[in-house]
Amino acid sequence: MLYHHFTVLAGVTGKRVKPQLSILAVAVLLAAGCGKNDQPVVDEPKTADSLSPVIDTAPPTFEVEAEKLLAARLPIDETRAGWVRLFDGHSLFGWQIAAPANWRIEEGAITVDSGDVGLLCTSVPWQDFELRLEIKADAKTNSGIFLRTPLTPDDPATDCYEVNIAPADNPFPTGSLVKRLRSDADLKTEPDAWHLYEFRLVADRLTVSIDGQQVLDYTDSLPLAPGRIGLQHNTGAVAFRDIRIRPIGMSKLLSDDLANWTAYPEMAGKFEMIEDGLLQVTNGRGQLESKESYDDFVLFTEAKTMSENLNSGIFFRCIPGETMNGYECQINHAMKDANPLAPADCGTGGIFRRSDARIVAAADREWFTMMLVANRSQVAAWVNGLQVTDWKDTRKPDPNPRKGLRLEAGTLMIQAHDPTTDLVFKSVDVMPIAKPISAAKSEPSL
Repeated sequence: MLYHHFTVLAGVTGKRVKPQLSILAVAVLLAAGCGKNDQPVVDEPKTADSLSPVIDTAPPTFEVEAEKLLAARLPIDETRAGWVRLFDGHSLFGWQIAAPANWRIEEGAITVDSGDVGLLCTSVPWQDFELRLEIKADAKTNSGIFLRTPLTPDDPATDCYEVNIAPADNPFPTGSLVKRLRSDADLKTEPDAWHLYEFRLVADRLTVSIDGQQVLDYTDSLPLAPGRIGLQHNTGAVAFRDIRIRPIGMSKLLSDDLANWTAYPEMAGKFEMIEDGLLQVTNGRGQLESKESYDDFVLFTEAKTMSENLNSGIFFRCIPGETMNGYECQINHAMKDANPLAPADCGTGGIFRRSDARIVAAADREWFTMMLVANRSQVAAWVNGLQVTDWKDTRKPDPNPRKGLRLEAGTLMIQAHDPTTDLVFKSVDVMPIAKPISAAKSEPSL
C-alpha cells in the first residue's frame, strides 16, 4: 500500500505550533488564537473544568492510502465548472486551526465537540464563490459557517459573515446571519442527521439554502473584503463533510489572437492557437507572458500533455520581461517507482524548488484541471479538484522571487520547457483577489 502520512500537533495552551512531518508528509500550519462569538458558550457556573475544558491533546495523525486520496478527486465535468474540494475526507490538509479544540476526522467528516471556542479555517481567502457542504449537529449545538473571515474574528457584525447553526430559540437560529439578519424560514432540519448547506456570495449579496430551501437573502451596504472559509466550534457536537467551493468571476485570458499575451519569437518555444480554441505549446524553451500583472489572484486552467513525462508550468509574480523569473506552478505528472506520493520532479501543482505536490493527481494524455490561489505569502493548488499544495513562503522579502518572498505584482508566464514539450491548454482564467477597502478587520500577512 502507498500511504500519505502526517501528524498534526495541537495543544490547549494557545501557543503557535507546527506540524511534524513524517514519511511522504506535507505540513499543515496550525495558527494559534482565540475565536470570539457574540453568544455565551455555556449557561453554567464558571468552574475550573468549564474554564479549562479537558480535551484529548494527543497529536492527531492522518494516514491515507494513495488510492483513497486519489479517489477524492472530482469528476472532470465538475472541475471544468470550477469546483474543488476544500476537504479531502481524510486529513486537515489546507486548513488552519485558530483555537485549541479536538478537531478530528471521523467517518469521512471533520468533527469537533470540545475545546476552546474558535475556527478551523482555510489557509487562503475566497472572494466571490459558491460553497457546498453537508453538516450534522446535535439538537443543542451552537456552531456556524464563517465567510470572508479572518482567522480570529472579533465581531460578526463587522469583520465576517457568520451563518449560524443553532436551535430555534436562539436569537439567530440556523440559517441566520449573526448580528445582521435573522432567518424566519420554517426549517425541518432533524438533529443528528446530515443536511446540505449551499452558499452563494458575490459582491454584496449572500444567499443561503438548506436542503434546497432558501433561508437567507442578505445584501451588505459595506461588503467585506475577501477572507477565509471558517468552521466553528462553539458548544455541542458538529460535523462537516463533502466541502466544495467554486470561485465566481474569473476572466478568460485565452483568445484566438492571443491579445492578452506577449510572445517571444526569438525563443525556440512555439505558442499557437489551433482548432477548437486550444493553445498548443511545442518545440524548445520559451515563454508566453501575460500583458497584465497580478499580485494576489485565483487562476484556473485546463490542459493536457500529449506524451509521457512532459514538463511545463505556469509562472506567476514574474519580473516582467525576464526569462521565467517568478514562482512556478509545475506541470509534470512523472512519479518515482509508480508511486503517486513521490513526484519525480515536484509534481503537477507543486511550486518548483519550493514545495512538492503531496500527490501526483493527473496523468499524461488526459485532460486535467489545476486551480492556483496566491495570496500574500500563502500559495495553494488543486489538481482535478484535490488540493495538492499548501505552502507559505517564509523567506525574507525580495523583489526577485528566486532570492526571497515576492509580494509585488508580476506577470503570468506559460512555459515551453524543452524540445519534447507538447501540450495544449483549453483555458487559462484568472481573478484578482481584491484588497480591503473598509475598516473591517483584515489579514495583511495572510
